[in-house]
Amino acid sequence: MKPLNAGLAFAAALSLFATVTPARAEPLKNIVLVHGAWVDASGWKPVYEILTKEGFRVTMVQEPETSFADDVTAAKRILDLQDGPTLLVGHSYGGSIITEAGVHPNVVGLVYVAAHAPDVGEDESALGKKTPSVLGKTEGVIKVTPDKFTYLDPVQFPKLFAPDLPRERAEFVARSQVLAATQVFSTPLTAAAWKTKPSWGVVAGSDQIINPDLERWYYERAKSQTTVIPGASHSVYESHPKEVAAVITRAARSIQQPATR
Repeated sequence: MKPLNAGLAFAAALSLFATVTPARAEPLKNIVLVHGAWVDASGWKPVYEILTKEGFRVTMVQEPETSFADDVTAAKRILDLQDGPTLLVGHSYGGSIITEAGVHPNVVGLVYVAAHAPDVGEDESALGKKTPSVLGKTEGVIKVTPDKFTYLDPVQFPKLFAPDLPRERAEFVARSQVLAATQVFSTPLTAAAWKTKPSWGVVAGSDQIINPDLERWYYERAKSQTTVIPGASHSVYESHPKEVAAVITRAARSIQQPATR
């Protein structure tokens, strides 16, 4: 009986070893992109195409820009549809959205692209006034409708928002703006996901919509891994898609998720 007992013990030991052996980590696959004010998600197309070729599952949020709460809800709705750990990316005003929505349990990291990153109780409007951009110093560019929706003067849009895009594309974006409710910029945040989750930041070196120094300040405060793209406009995600996609890819590949046994 002793040989039999020894064999059983050896088999049990092998079974225990197999149980405790850690599974290999797998790279994160889900990426959600959030656009900023006055534009829609179509501007992400160049970045989307690069990321999908890299094997990522990429989804864009089409927030309505009717209120900050509506826009955060739109982002969370898309996050609910993700099948696992997700990297959440925001451009411009989209940075405020991902800061608030990024506490969602599926979100494991944040990428800010020429974006705002307020803290709890802060709003991007007030912060922008403390470190004004070219837009903030230029009278008459931001227009307001009678029912309190904002847009940029289409004539001045190309030179301020997208001077490094082809002229025809910049003019098209200017004429297809999504009007944003005034309140989206001045609603204080109730959560700040960058406090508990890793983040990355892209500074657009020649941004005229958000002061690049404000972008740097946000990212330094959040302890984000920061990349500066010299000469890039606020439309950096569309004018420099390779560089932006490279930051997103590095972020996604640095966040590992356990493999399913």
